[in-house]
Amino acid sequence: MNLSVRSEIGPLRRVLLHRPGAELEQLTPGHLSRMLFDDIPYLSGAQREHDAFADTLRAHGAEVCYLSDRVADTLRPSEAMRRQFIQEFIERSGDMGRYYRKELYALLMDIPDEKDLVLKTMSGVTDRELLRPDHHPLASAFSDEPRFILDPIPNLYFTRDPFSMLGPGAAISRMHAPARQRETIYGRYILNYHPDYAGQVPMYYDPDVPFSLEGGDLLCLEGGVLAAGLSQRTTPEAVELLAANLFADEQSGFKAVLAIDIPNIRAYMHLDTVFTQVDRDAFTVHPGILPVLRAWRLTPGPKGTVRAQEQTGPFDQILQRNIGGGPVTLIHCGGADSIASQREQWNDGSNTLCVAPGKVIVYDRNTITNAILRDHGIQTIEVPGSELGRGRGGPRCMSMPTVRDPLPPR
Repeated sequence: MNLSVRSEIGPLRRVLLHRPGAELEQLTPGHLSRMLFDDIPYLSGAQREHDAFADTLRAHGAEVCYLSDRVADTLRPSEAMRRQFIQEFIERSGDMGRYYRKELYALLMDIPDEKDLVLKTMSGVTDRELLRPDHHPLASAFSDEPRFILDPIPNLYFTRDPFSMLGPGAAISRMHAPARQRETIYGRYILNYHPDYAGQVPMYYDPDVPFSLEGGDLLCLEGGVLAAGLSQRTTPEAVELLAANLFADEQSGFKAVLAIDIPNIRAYMHLDTVFTQVDRDAFTVHPGILPVLRAWRLTPGPKGTVRAQEQTGPFDQILQRNIGGGPVTLIHCGGADSIASQREQWNDGSNTLCVAPGKVIVYDRNTITNAILRDHGIQTIEVPGSELGRGRGGPRCMSMPTVRDPLPPR
């Protein structure tokens, strides 16, 4: 079974991660906003925390695979595939990359090891690596600062966003921010060309579609329902197209999409920063979204169209109606303390990763939310996240499950 993700909480068997690398050390204060960071993580600390996260996943029964290894394995058997990857990566790297395509191609082709090549595309290329000073004497005299010909891709350790596993297939995202748009190339090469996946994966979304869609906004719920956030980074048009593609494939298993509108602000950038599932009928939620939340149920219409029906009532009742089962419990991030709620939501207190029903990985720093989860009978597995969290993402953001065991019928 190469891909099978039909819930958020089925026992996790295989997961794709990216260990933070040299791309984080290319961040400078002047680039932070453009690169979607609020601070610069300490790389060694981030790597220690990430290794602890990976070890925790292994200890709870998950096979850990790494993005750079999978891409390298995809490129290694074929020189033609290697050349194609480099050419496509350059063409998707903006005006500067395309202008210097000849020099970039030569530099990248000269890297003999495929994994080193992949890591170099992630960490970026500066003009000092590519050009002699006499190529641009005025620019060289004007500033001693190196300029990026290929920007680094520091958000890559959030593997949840650039592609999503949905049932037996995948959706390749259209990333909202230019800084993240090249991330999708890695998932596309793995899913289209890696021997474990080539020709076997239905594709439900394409990054060439002009409407942004990101994986942090997609949660596989029970009963063939996909929750999709309408957020800062995912548009209603994208959710409609994704729904239509899922409904058109009977093997997808999805019968409905629950579109959930959340405030369009950085603190709530994706649905999973304010809402995740922790057990069959239990969810974490940031209470700040509840007074303004709106939701629609999308179902198949005639001739490939999609129907949208607005959902009314409290959010827990909306969820219960859509997924079935018993009453739904919403566990508030930070509890009743509004200051703690805002602080711990900012530190990804709502962003949990289920390794089995009622068993979740969380950041250790969110002490109030973690205690409330335990009070509700949820087993919390705490991992450090002081450096990793500087990128504004938690355990769910950092993981892309590719295989989960099915849940037993209710």
